[in-house]
Amino acid sequence: MSLQIRPSPRVERHRLTPLFAAYGAEMRETLAGATVASPEAQASLLAEHPAAEVLVAERDGAALGFAVLFDLPEIVFARRCGQLDDLFVLPAARGQGIARALIEECCALGRERGWSHLRWIVPEGDAGAIALYERIAARADWRSYVIRLDPAASL
Repeated sequence: MSLQIRPSPRVERHRLTPLFAAYGAEMRETLAGATVASPEAQASLLAEHPAAEVLVAERDGAALGFAVLFDLPEIVFARRCGQLDDLFVLPAARGQGIARALIEECCALGRERGWSHLRWIVPEGDAGAIALYERIAARADWRSYVIRLDPAASL
C-alpha cells in the first residue's frame, strides 16, 4: 500500500505514543534537558494543546512518522506562516521519502491557508535531518536564540 499523510485528530494522538517514545529516545542525546517526558505525557500535551496540529505518515495502517506544526501570525506582512516544530520518522522507515512527504504536506496545507512561508529549527547535532533540509529548503537568514527557563526540561 502507498504512503498516506493525514491529520491526526486530537482524540487519536495517544496512538502515536510508540513514535513519541522513539523520538524522545533519539533526541535525548541531542537536546540539553535532563529528563524526556513519557510518551503518554507527550501525547496528552498534543491532544490538549489548542494550536498544535499533528500530521501522521502511515503505510498499511502502521504509523511511521509524524510532524507537529503551528499556524502563526507573521506580523510584518500581515500574513500567516507555518512553524514545523517536530518531525520524526522511525529509523527503519528512513530513506523512503517519508520526511520529505510530511514536509510537502505541511507546504500544501500552508498554500491552502495562504502562508507566506514554512519555517523550522533543527539542533546542530542532528546531521541526518540537516542533510535532508539542505537538499529541500533554503537556510534562513536569521539566528535562533534560547533562554532556558527550566534547564532540566529544555531544548
